[in-house]
Amino acid sequence: MAGISQFLEKRLQLKVNRNKSAVDSPTKRKFLGISFYYKTGGVGIRVHPKPIARLKEKVRAVTMPGNARSMAQRVAKLNAVIRGWVNYFKVADMRQHGADVDDWMRRRLRLCYWEQWKNIKTRHDNLVKLGVSDSEAWQYANTRKGSWRIAKSPILNRTLTNNFFCKLGLTYLSDVYCKS
Repeated sequence: MAGISQFLEKRLQLKVNRNKSAVDSPTKRKFLGISFYYKTGGVGIRVHPKPIARLKEKVRAVTMPGNARSMAQRVAKLNAVIRGWVNYFKVADMRQHGADVDDWMRRRLRLCYWEQWKNIKTRHDNLVKLGVSDSEAWQYANTRKGSWRIAKSPILNRTLTNNFFCKLGLTYLSDVYCKS
């Protein structure tokens, strides 16, 4: 560390921040939100967990059920956040993280829909419009389960599908543009 710092400061006339700088294995360090890992055939680039947590905070802020936003506004804001994030981290392997965040984000959007449909009758009517049988719609509309739990229920997964969100124009992390 001392030799490298001396070279950077004397020869290249660069200032070294000793608090942030360290000599360590590349797999243990983070640089601009990216870290490295060993894989068969070499070294891979991955997104560090901290930027993923910050992305989830941004998605959570956009998909808060109490926000007075229309779904089109939410989707437009989410698309801007996702496109910016993907463009910054496109060099990294983010297939698994992208799929996990996509699933979580769709669950957050289902939660928003469920919270928008406040009344039992409204929930029933909207479920019927989405193709659920009348008796099953009444059963789920009258549930005492919490909204977050219902957001992962088979009924909302079957009605508010990935295709449904693609038609709304939602951009996914796992594949930047929705496939129809």
